[in-house]
Amino acid sequence: MDQVRETLRYYHYALRTEQSYVSWILRFIRFNEMRHPKTMGKVEIERFLSHLAVNRNVAASTQNQALNAIIFLYEDVLHTPVKGLSPVRTKKNKHVPTVMSIDEVIAVMNAMHGTHKLMTRLMYVGGLRLMEVIRARVQDFDFDNEKFLVRDSKGGKGRTTFLPRQIHPTIQSHLARVKALHENDLAQGLGSVYLPFALARKYPNAKRAWGWQYAFPSRRLSKDPRSGEIRRHHAHHTSLQKAIVRARKEINLTKQISCHTFRHSFATHMLEDGVNIRKLQVLLGHNDVKTTEIYTHVMNKDIHALKTPLLALSDVT
Repeated sequence: MDQVRETLRYYHYALRTEQSYVSWILRFIRFNEMRHPKTMGKVEIERFLSHLAVNRNVAASTQNQALNAIIFLYEDVLHTPVKGLSPVRTKKNKHVPTVMSIDEVIAVMNAMHGTHKLMTRLMYVGGLRLMEVIRARVQDFDFDNEKFLVRDSKGGKGRTTFLPRQIHPTIQSHLARVKALHENDLAQGLGSVYLPFALARKYPNAKRAWGWQYAFPSRRLSKDPRSGEIRRHHAHHTSLQKAIVRARKEINLTKQISCHTFRHSFATHMLEDGVNIRKLQVLLGHNDVKTTEIYTHVMNKDIHALKTPLLALSDVT
C-alpha cells in the first residue's frame, strides 16, 4: 500500500480520500484471496463490484467509491488501465430528503449549546455541508459583506453563501477564544495548521498565520499523519453529529435528522420563500440544477406568513 499512498500524495489527494482508497483496494485484494492486483483484471474487478451491489447491498455512491479507488490503482499506480467494465450496478434510489419546519430547526438549535450550536446555525443559514463548516478557516468569514467563503467544497469548487449579521457577535466572540488558543500554541513554538499543497509551497510561513487557522479547532494537538508535524487540526466531525442527535432526543423530535438535514431545510425554505432555483443552485454549489430540483418535491406549497431562514435566527436564543 505504500506505493498507493505515495501516488495519492503525489497528486495531492485529501487524507480522507487516501484513507478511503486504501481501504477499498485492501478489500478488493482480500475478496480475491490476497492475489496481487497485477495478476487480476476486468473479471476480478467486475466480480468484486457486483458482489458489493448484490450481496452487500451498498448504496450507488459507495459502489462508485470502490470503483474510483480500483480505477486509480490500475491507471495511476500500476499503469495498466482496465477498459469496458460492466459490473452489476447498484440502483440509485430516488431519495426524498428529510426536511424540518422552521419551528423544528429553531427547537433543535435551542436545545444545543456553545460551539456545536454555532456550527449548526452556520449549516442552516448558509446551506453548508458538515465538512464545509468543520474545515472553515478564520479568513473565510467576511463580516463586512455578510458572506461566508466555502473554500474546501465538495468537488473542489469554491463558492460564497450567507453570513447574516444576526450571528456576527457570536462568531466574533468564538473567534476571540480561538485566537487566544492559537497565541498560546505559538508561544510554545507550535501554531501551524495544514494547508493545501500549492499554498504551503507558495507561502511557507502561512501555516502559522491567524487567518489560515481553523475556525473550529480540535481541543487537542496531534501529529500530522503525513508530515509528522505537531499541529492543531480541525474538530472531529462526529462531535457535531452526536450533539445534533442529543438535541433531537431532548426535544422528542420524531424525524431522523443529521447534519445534512439543516442543509436540506435551508434549501427547501429558500424555495418556499420564492428564491430562484438557479440562485439556490449557486448557493448550494450544485453542478447540475437537477440536483437542486429535488427540493421542489418536499417544499410546502401552501405557505402562510413564512419567515426566511435568515429571519428565523431571531428566534434562536
